[in-house]
Amino acid sequence: MTTNLFFTSLISIVADLSTNMSAEQRYQRLLAHLCRIFPCDASALLKFENQCLIPLAVNGLSEDTLGRRFMVSEHPRLAQILAADQSLRFPADSELPDPYDGLIESDNDQLLVHDCMGATLFIDGEPWGVLTLDALTPGIFDHIDPIQLNTFISLTAATVKAAGLIASLEQRVRYVTQTLFKENTNRDMIGDSECMRKLRNEISIVAPSELAVLILGETGVGKELVAQRIHLESNRADQVMVYVNCAALPESIAESELFGHSKGAFSGAISDRTGKFELANGGTIFLDEIGELPLSIQAKLLRTLQNGEIQRVGSDKQIKVNVRVIAATNRNLQQEVAAGLFRPDLYHRLAVYPMHVPALRERGKDVLLLAGAFLEKNQQRLGIKKLRLDQDAKKALLAYSWPGNIRELEHLLSRAALKSATPDNRQANFITISLAYLDIVPEPFDDAHISTAPDSPAAPSSPINFKNAVDEFQRQLIQQQLVEQQGNMAATARILGLDRGNFHRLLKRLAIKAEI
Repeated sequence: MTTNLFFTSLISIVADLSTNMSAEQRYQRLLAHLCRIFPCDASALLKFENQCLIPLAVNGLSEDTLGRRFMVSEHPRLAQILAADQSLRFPADSELPDPYDGLIESDNDQLLVHDCMGATLFIDGEPWGVLTLDALTPGIFDHIDPIQLNTFISLTAATVKAAGLIASLEQRVRYVTQTLFKENTNRDMIGDSECMRKLRNEISIVAPSELAVLILGETGVGKELVAQRIHLESNRADQVMVYVNCAALPESIAESELFGHSKGAFSGAISDRTGKFELANGGTIFLDEIGELPLSIQAKLLRTLQNGEIQRVGSDKQIKVNVRVIAATNRNLQQEVAAGLFRPDLYHRLAVYPMHVPALRERGKDVLLLAGAFLEKNQQRLGIKKLRLDQDAKKALLAYSWPGNIRELEHLLSRAALKSATPDNRQANFITISLAYLDIVPEPFDDAHISTAPDSPAAPSSPINFKNAVDEFQRQLIQQQLVEQQGNMAATARILGLDRGNFHRLLKRLAIKAEI
């Protein structure tokens, strides 16, 4: 490496300090300069939080590394780097396991790290995180100039501090929220795709307000996580958030669960009971699967949202409540309204700020970041060494359409981790999960059915009566299920996910006659 290259890179790094860019961009450019100046195959910048090192930027490492969390107590090399007051190098024959074994991008997934060094970054005298350099060739770090390395480490610390100062105002405003997130890393919204950045921005916009939010999205996309994030970034973050699964509320007890009841209100009511809305007073109530709420309860919920009052079952007393409402559903509530299955006035009360959570198939390489987080979780749960994905497995994860979304990914990787953790594999430096361990077929998306080419003329069609079309679809579906259930209405209602009261009203509206 020439001196000119070193000084040219330093000038570029200093120039970046005064350039308007995100912290992530600053860190990524910093690592790019590092790999130009010093001979290494990979580098990483990790922040120290709650006894854990969190990757903020990587160069030359697998993309799923950004989704991982390295517990310092489980990685002796990182622990030694963090404890040292100067750069630390590990010999090629070191017996300490390297946290990046199997994570360096190469043609050979089995290659191990052979040369490793790192340094702690100090901000205002306190350890902020670590900078690491790794190479596959033994002894390649022998000729690194220590003065140049220390200069680069100092500039890295300056870059980190600059990024922190730029964001300091926002950090102060959200101090409580950030503290809560640090206490529970499971609440992280992992992902760096454009749609996830847009979702985070929407959350930051609506969270400080008191507006009702309706979270829309497919099953398994993480709607509850979004609701938690909205609450934690709101002015009610220090108050309770009460969770209600509307799909699990039978019509007979739904009113009591939501609004409470008085002693003697009905058989079995041996004492007063506080409902979910009272429990959430001053905080947030999250109504999950709101589309499953019976129509009779929808009317009572609407009254509460309009007046800010509840009435316990069996009591005439009105109780004032101050609750922020967040609801979620995987149904198309506008279609449900058109079909008479959901009250339009309640829909408009809940959907003051509708928010769509993208499906996993729309998030591109976020699937690898999430995979890294789930693999790290399975390592700890199964008590095994490092879990890695080979290239074919990564390609398969990226190509799969994920009908079950993040939940399906988590379960799939849990099964793969369990199957790969054979007694022989447990003795290896790391366990590689190949395509054979995954329950998916590595095929690209078949999007032929999704859209027509822009320049293809659409065939002319007659206007469609939307409500009649929906009614006809419901009529055919119900009649088909009635035949399959041999006319058993209770069984048919159960198959369709409807309570009997709503089911009978739907039969009457659609003029369907059936005999038990």
